[in-house]
Amino acid sequence: MAGKKKAQLKKEIEASRLEIENLERKLGRSQVAIIEAIISHTKPADADIEYFRTYAALIDVERENLQKLTAELKALDK
Repeated sequence: MAGKKKAQLKKEIEASRLEIENLERKLGRSQVAIIEAIISHTKPADADIEYFRTYAALIDVERENLQKLTAELKALDK
């Protein structure tokens, strides 16, 4: 039973890591748009700012989830 739970947690941890990578790529694209606007001395598009905030918040949530899953897996190893 514990082996099945461990396998499931490992699968969820990998999925969480992939989700974070995906969100970080999207965050990077919105960040580039904001920096480009700053460098060109123009106001960044509201949509770019909102995307940045949204992706940053989603990354925080997913990192918390990853920490929870990792702690759960470590607890099973004890």
